[in-house]
Amino acid sequence: MTERGRFPEGLLDTCVLIDIDTVDDTRLPIQPKISTITVAELGLGVALAGSPEILTLRTEQMLEIEHVFDALPFTDTAARRFMTMANLIAVGGRNPKPRKMDLMIAAIASVNDLPLFTRNADDFRGLDQLLTVVPV
Repeated sequence: MTERGRFPEGLLDTCVLIDIDTVDDTRLPIQPKISTITVAELGLGVALAGSPEILTLRTEQMLEIEHVFDALPFTDTAARRFMTMANLIAVGGRNPKPRKMDLMIAAIASVNDLPLFTRNADDFRGLDQLLTVVPV
């Protein structure tokens, strides 16, 4: 961390990115990053918008996010890390299937040596050896 107590870089989970306007900047990394999985999740939110108003707002938010961030990809290395993480979750007695998108984002953070900033820190219990989780 920097002298100001903030991480220089970090990967934002989708839930943090969606709520970015309500999150205190001092709780975020100096240089936030996103993943291609987050872009896909946002696109799903656009596709499933329940009204023209929601569609318009989500589309605008997604276009702005795509303009501001270069998304980190889900690579072969990240896929292998995802499998390890899913196994650790299963060994810990939890089902990794409902968490698969979150675990894919976590795998991208892990292989890029980035902390993961999330509102759902409990979803990543048992992955401490592979991932730094920063609750927001």
